[in-house]
Amino acid sequence: MIATTSGSRFLRFALAVLLGVCTLVVSTHVSFAGAHDPGAKVLIALDDDWSKAAVARDVDRVASFYAEDASVYPPNEPGVVGRANAHKVWAGAFADPSYNLSWKTTSSGVDNNLGWTAGTYQESSKTPDGKVIHGKGKYLCVWRKGADGKWKAIQDMWNSDTK
Repeated sequence: MIATTSGSRFLRFALAVLLGVCTLVVSTHVSFAGAHDPGAKVLIALDDDWSKAAVARDVDRVASFYAEDASVYPPNEPGVVGRANAHKVWAGAFADPSYNLSWKTTSSGVDNNLGWTAGTYQESSKTPDGKVIHGKGKYLCVWRKGADGKWKAIQDMWNSDTK
């Protein structure tokens, strides 16, 4: 009976350690997805530069992050194909001088010449009577590495949180 009790304690201890290690691995992966992958770090930095271009309201620079054949899916609007059409989407948003937008990458990954970034965004604008409206949402972007070694967005989708 003593052997059974100590064997049982060891088994419980081993299971507790295993559960702790699994929890650590999963929480680290979820919290810092892409943090140790050099390719993913490149996309995180690229996405950060893209957000800075949006904060600066530089429509030409914002559109330059898209591939020529990119598909763009803005919220509450039809999707568009092509960098020129993406430029029109962003020019329309920036036509409102009170419109502000920024985003933050929360996860990313790379597999060969394809990668992805995902995160959250915040936006604001004013109504005609001057009331400031704040919005937030999430996005997912798929990137492709070209023959020139440069990453370009090929699928860009974002939508707002209603709650």
